[in-house]
Order: sequence, then C-alpha cells, then structure tokens
Amino acid sequence: MSNLSQRLQTVQQVVQHPLRVALHNEIHARPPEALTAPIAITHIVMLCSEDERNLSRAHVAKLLRDHHLPQLDDHATHIRMDIAGFRLRWELHTEFVNYTFMRNIDLAEFPEGTQPLLPTALEVVPQAWLAGLPGQNVSSAHLWVMKQHEFQIKPQSNAWCKAILNEDTLLGSNVAGGFAQVFTDFAIHADGYSRVLVFAGDMTQRRIGRLVLRLIEIETYRMLALLGLPVARQSAHALMQQETELVDLAQAIRSSGSMGNPDQLDDAKLLDRLTLLAGQVESQYAATHSRFSASTAYFKLVDDRIKEIDESRLPGLQTIREFMDRRLTPARSTCEWAAKRQDALSTRVSRISNLLSTRVEIEQQQSSQALLSTMNSRQDLQLKLQSTVEGLSVAAITYYIVGLIGYVAKGAQKMNWPLSSEMTSAIAVPFVALLVWWSLKRVHRKIKGHR
Repeated sequence: MSNLSQRLQTVQQVVQHPLRVALHNEIHARPPEALTAPIAITHIVMLCSEDERNLSRAHVAKLLRDHHLPQLDDHATHIRMDIAGFRLRWELHTEFVNYTFMRNIDLAEFPEGTQPLLPTALEVVPQAWLAGLPGQNVSSAHLWVMKQHEFQIKPQSNAWCKAILNEDTLLGSNVAGGFAQVFTDFAIHADGYSRVLVFAGDMTQRRIGRLVLRLIEIETYRMLALLGLPVARQSAHALMQQETELVDLAQAIRSSGSMGNPDQLDDAKLLDRLTLLAGQVESQYAATHSRFSASTAYFKLVDDRIKEIDESRLPGLQTIREFMDRRLTPARSTCEWAAKRQDALSTRVSRISNLLSTRVEIEQQQSSQALLSTMNSRQDLQLKLQSTVEGLSVAAITYYIVGLIGYVAKGAQKMNWPLSSEMTSAIAVPFVALLVWWSLKRVHRKIKGHR
C-alpha cells in the first residue's frame, strides 16, 4: 500500500493539463440508454443559434426547477434524468439541441389492432413547456420498441405496422445481426412526427439502447445533411451569372490585347470588373462553405450509422440503406457539385486575376523603361548644356578677374609698374582662364567623389 500511495503522490505532483479530465471523460459522454421493451420514445431536434442554445439550457433548468430536481451546471452540455413519469435526455450540440423523451408502456392496455396509434412519450410531458422549446424544429420522430416474441412480425399482416405506418411507403429490415427488426416509412405524419417501429428479440437493454440511438441519429443527421440542399440550389443561379461574367471578362481581356479593336477596354476597367467579381465569388463562398462542409459531415454520419445497425433484407421490403442511397444520393451530389463548382470558380477567377495583373505589371515596366529612356536623353542634353554653361562661366569669371587685375595695374603704374594696364590684363588672361578652368574641374571631382 505504501508503494501505491507513493506512486499516486508522484502522479499528483506532475503538472496536469487543465483539459485532461474533460478530454478523458469525452469518450464516456452521452452513452446510450439502457432500454426495456416495450417503451415509447419521442425525439425532437431544434436548430438553434448561439443565444437559443443558451436559452435551451435555461428552459431545461426551468423544467427541473418546476419538479424540484437538481439544477444544471452552467456549462452542462447534456443530462439524463427521470422526471415525473418520463425520462429526459437533453444534448447540446454545435448548431442544434436534442430532446429525447422516454417512458415505458403497458401494451396490455393497447391490444394489437384495437387502437389506431400507440401511446407516445409526449403524452406525459408538460405541454406548455414543450411548446416553448427555443429554436426551430428540424426533426421530430416517435419511436416504439416492442418485444419481438409478442407479435407476428410480418409487416404485410401486422396490425401495428398498418395502423401506424403508410403501407405504400413501408420499408424495413432485420437489424442488429438479425436480433431485431425495424419498420418505418420516413414520412411526416399529420401530427408532425415521423414514426419508427422496432421489434427487439433476445437483446440486452444496452444493446437495445445502442440500436435506438443509431436509428435516432440516422433520422437526425439525414435532416441536418439536407439543410445544404436549398443553399446549393440558391447558389446555382448566382454561380451561373458569375461564370458568365468570367467568360465575358476573359474574352474582353483577350480582345484588349489585340491592336485596332474598336471595342477594347483598358486594363484598369477590366481589373476593376475582375476585382468586383472576385469579391462576389469569395463572399458567396464564405456564406455557403460552412453549410456545405457540415452537410458533407452529416452525410458521412448517416452512412456510418446505417452501417452500424447491421442491416439485412426482409422479403418484399426495401432496406434503410437502399432507401437512403436512392433518395439522398441526388441531394448529396447537388451539394458536392455546388461546393466543387465554387472552388473551381474561385480558382479560375484567381488565375485570370494573376494573368491580368501580370500583363498590367509588364505594361507598367515597359512604360517605366520608356520613361527612363526619355530621362536619359534629357540628362544627356542637360550635360551638354551644362558643359556649354561651364565654358561660358569660365569666360565670365576670367573676364571679371582680368578686369580686377586691370584696375590693380592702373594703380600700380603710380608705383612705377612698368607695364600698362591693358598689357597687364592681356598677359593675365590665359593664366586666369587656366586657373579658373582647373578650379572648376577640381570642384567636379570632389562632387563625384562624394556620390
């Protein structure tokens, strides 16, 4: 025991990640219920915004408070609790909230064929509270689990199947490796709920719970996946317009490069049009990408859940997988096609933008080269003019200096200077001019040395 205590203390001394316990418990979160047949189950899915998700938590807390039950934690994302004759399973997800109501029923009170409908779990749920569920209902289903040995499971003759489900659209299969049978019609009935009948054979309560959970998830994820279909249809018209605009722009860019075309547009206007189109494409992509990505994930979950129920065919009936493959494939293809079409259009716009930008850049470089050539010509002319001015400057400076020397020579004659002022100026001219020229050259060399 001392060694064990020492090891436990060593583990506790190690710095723990703040999310370690939460991440560890994630694999144990939201386990399936242990269900005993016969049982009535109602599952409701509400599509919620962030505020409505918080309101959902408060709404469940109100139900618990009204029945004097322990309250929810402020950060709770799911609960399972017995409440006055029914069991509630509440789950908070990223964009929707699940409400599952369960109650055991006594089929002795409802002999087969004597009632048009089986009792539902909602009959014992407070109706005022139920009507106030936050969000928008996207999926609702009644599900009944009954013991298989109590009925003659032939859907064509079973009274419950005929009374509860539409016989024309009835489908069913053996599930759970043949230990159960499931029947549904994937229809929304007059009460606003779809319906599923499950006949469980020799199965444990946990296994029945896992089967029911998978069936509920198939219905839930099927509806959530289809939320991308209206978005795909709406985006199709915009995509068509944008593709037409891109074709026109590509043709205009091609025409603008040909000489003598009277209808050619300048590159600046083409670039403005292309920039506007790119903004429209990216805006639509941002608005729809998350929905298409979510639909892809939900379609994948539907496939996984159908695989997990382990279906096999019942004579004369279509299986759930066959129904989903036939009915969901067009919707899935439409969503995938819209997403791929958006990606392709974005890539094409980017490619044409790069081509036009490259052409504009080349034209700018050519214009810059022409400007540099003109500047070089002007600089050469300026140098020539500067040389001419420098020559004139040497003459002017020499003239003024020689003039000063002439004045000095006139004064010097009174001091017995032997030469006249004119002779003195004439002799000084070449020496002064040479000195001035040499001085200017020296100044030029110093300036060039500092560059």
